[in-house]
Amino acid sequence: MDALRDEEDAAAPLVAAPAASRRSPAADAHILSAAFLFVFSAYGAAQNLESTVNTKGDLGTVSLGILYTSFTLFSVVASPVVTRLGPKRALVVGSSGYVLFILANIVPTWYTMVQASLYLGFCASIIWVGQGTYLTSAALSHARDNNLSEGRTLGNFTGEFWGIMASTQVIGNLLSLALLRNGKDGGSVTGKNLLFVVFLGCMIVGIVLMCLLSKREEKGHNGPLHSSFGAMLKYIVAPLKDRRMLLIIPLMVYTGLQHAFVWAVFTKSIVTPVLGISGVGGAMAIYGAAGAVVVCIGYWIFDLWTLFSYTNSLNGSYCPGCSPILVASFLQSNGWSTWHSGSATHRRLMGCG
Repeated sequence: MDALRDEEDAAAPLVAAPAASRRSPAADAHILSAAFLFVFSAYGAAQNLESTVNTKGDLGTVSLGILYTSFTLFSVVASPVVTRLGPKRALVVGSSGYVLFILANIVPTWYTMVQASLYLGFCASIIWVGQGTYLTSAALSHARDNNLSEGRTLGNFTGEFWGIMASTQVIGNLLSLALLRNGKDGGSVTGKNLLFVVFLGCMIVGIVLMCLLSKREEKGHNGPLHSSFGAMLKYIVAPLKDRRMLLIIPLMVYTGLQHAFVWAVFTKSIVTPVLGISGVGGAMAIYGAAGAVVVCIGYWIFDLWTLFSYTNSLNGSYCPGCSPILVASFLQSNGWSTWHSGSATHRRLMGCG
């Protein structure tokens, strides 16, 4: 019986039938995107400054290392946590870690930064699974309510969200550029506390917006999600049996290394010696703008690829849902934890039967 229940839990998707709501799903998607805009404009800019403003004992760099190690470890249990909390509560709880991280930067010590980084790792794991779950639920609900294509609607909602997310690097870093000033000795900076207070205000606005989201699916699970730790571990590693997932892992590793270089090495060892700490914001704003342009080009190429794949599928020669590019897009918007339970839905949405 326990084994049967584990199989049923593994097969059950994170996205359930959405509850009735007075607000339209499209409005919820707009609110969710705006909330992430405020939260990650502040967090992204703060993250870029960690290795340059918290230099004593490499506190900033070590904190980022602890944060993403914690993020990695907690990601394996993020899906059950979001299933139990519900996506909206997961988003609100997840946002609290970003607030605590900003507060810790106002009084940066080993005691505050390490604990805040550990907690943020947990919060980051559930906020991203919650985001993918909530956005997918809103998109499918909107498609059903308006008799639209589920796949296209999900693509539109996801495109809006990531388009707004691409602008966070620009907005947050422009705040850094405006408020930070290099000290007379060239190695210090003024305006740091004011900047992080502004970041804190942005975080609060983001959390308020998340609290305004409709409760799309909040039933949760009262009983245990898995009968044993072994059953849960089996559920977690199940995606590794999918060849497409294995093909995407090198891309994930490369992305992680690239981010580590930009956030910790590029800002500290390349930008700061030339422009000073106050110049980090300007340099990273340009970096963010370039990234936003590339995202737009990427979506254009993606649309062409999708059209080409769909045309071939009509002739029975290609399955668009099996394209690694489409799988990568699904993973980006829904997370590793959602892939196992959502792969069948993904194939149906992409026309693979």
